Amino acid sequence: MRIACIAFTEAGGALARRAIGATPAHEWSVARGFGSGKVALAAWCADAFVSSDALVFVGAAGIAVRAIASQVRSKMTDPAVLVLDEGGRWCIPILSGHVGGANALAVEIADAVGATPVITTATDGRGLWAVDTWAVSHGMAIAEHERIKNVSARLLAGGAVALWSDAEVAGAQPSQVLRAASRAEAQVIVSPVVLPDERALHVVPPCIVAGIGCRRGTVATAIDRAFRAACAAAHVAPEALCAAATIELKRDEPGLVAWCADRGVALEAFSADVLLEQPGAFSASAFVEKTVGVDNVCERAAVAAGGTLVAGKFAQDGVTVALARLPWTCSFAAPARADS
Repeated sequence: MRIACIAFTEAGGALARRAIGATPAHEWSVARGFGSGKVALAAWCADAFVSSDALVFVGAAGIAVRAIASQVRSKMTDPAVLVLDEGGRWCIPILSGHVGGANALAVEIADAVGATPVITTATDGRGLWAVDTWAVSHGMAIAEHERIKNVSARLLAGGAVALWSDAEVAGAQPSQVLRAASRAEAQVIVSPVVLPDERALHVVPPCIVAGIGCRRGTVATAIDRAFRAACAAAHVAPEALCAAATIELKRDEPGLVAWCADRGVALEAFSADVLLEQPGAFSASAFVEKTVGVDNVCERAAVAAGGTLVAGKFAQDGVTVALARLPWTCSFAAPARADS
């Protein structure tokens, strides 16, 4: 985690250095809010919101609140923000406790410096399951952010939530989480598939490989439109994407490379011979075979990357997309710590 820290007194600076020394798994930067190296707080905060995963203020909570006020946008995208008093007694997450990881980071930093973490989110305060924290800690996305409150409200009212997963469930699930017999009975659905008219909260695992073929010179925006259209046609959440695959001839295609970088996924490229070896029935194109030496790129590439085809070739604006699903497990086991 990239942590931007600012301290406002000499004692606060010393405490920040203690925290850094005790949490080597994180990438820290420390600014001075005092002395000759003092930074402009508003500018520092604006930059840290964009470039960091977490902000730690060593000082008064009021300073932090005023500093971040103009930067706050969404609980799903804002970085974690914490306040550590300069005496090292309290560590308080004040923004993005669940999705941003502020609550977990507060516990970690408090343990490192001997402080007490002050967690104020309702589910955590009552020891209840927080679906957004669970999802993010296991590398999953949430498709409908506004539905998180429905799950939390049900738990806070003393009820339980029914969860359905289309993959194996591992680990001991919380007592407030029951297994649903079907998608229709669930309040939480863990799947890369989001069906129309489902009112449950969808938690989306990163398990979809997009096999992609494209004409030379195709721009990233065209690839993204085709990918999203293919997902919509197959009722697959775009957030489920974990990798892309293509033929070796397209490994350095600028638009495809840029699209993968924008989506934060790796691009696997396979030779025509490897694609031809893939088992299964694929849609065939004589033109594609004459051009690149194999009758289909997108479907064969998705399968070559280790997936099981769930959506065949979708064509739009010179781009072909196929979707394949990798094996995955819905886990309730505690995620491994970065420094373990």
